[in-house]
Amino acid sequence: MHTGFEIYLKENMQLSDDEIRLIYSFADERKVRRKQVLLQEGGVCRFKIFVCKGLLRTYRTREDGTEHIVQFSPENFWVTEPDSLHNDTPSRYYIDVVEDSEIMFWTKNDFNLLFAQIPRLKYFTERLISRNVTLGRDRIFSAISATPEEKYDEFVQTYPTVFARVPLHMIASYLGLSLKTLSRVRHAQLKR
Repeated sequence: MHTGFEIYLKENMQLSDDEIRLIYSFADERKVRRKQVLLQEGGVCRFKIFVCKGLLRTYRTREDGTEHIVQFSPENFWVTEPDSLHNDTPSRYYIDVVEDSEIMFWTKNDFNLLFAQIPRLKYFTERLISRNVTLGRDRIFSAISATPEEKYDEFVQTYPTVFARVPLHMIASYLGLSLKTLSRVRHAQLKR
């Protein structure tokens, strides 16, 4: 069992050792390589992923090939494409690996079986969904109202460990800024 995952479960859900073993028994543990695509646009998402080590990203592309990153998922983050997973519809998003990572994943059916046996897991998942909806709304508000400097500060606060791990063009994509604007803001922030 991955120690970080066990600690995460104990800290966030107060589960018994038996419940942790049950959750782990349904998991598929994998090491994935940088640039590996876990979900492609048009594919149907059939899993929930927990990042034990490493970094994933979720993004969408425009017709001209421009990428727009909607989420980074470092250690102790969950990632899925919920609309595709719950409705069995083609995804509009990609999920790929930014740096070599260790992940655990569960199928939708396995998670449903776990929900029936561990009610606290279902409650915790509902809290995560609610938190993610709130974060999504906050992100939309920031995208339409914040200055580039405020967006940069929010990114550093939200993803303190990610900033040094990804190229600037990915941060610019996440923030909805040009690379030139991000470089200017970053330079000004470093001077402070």
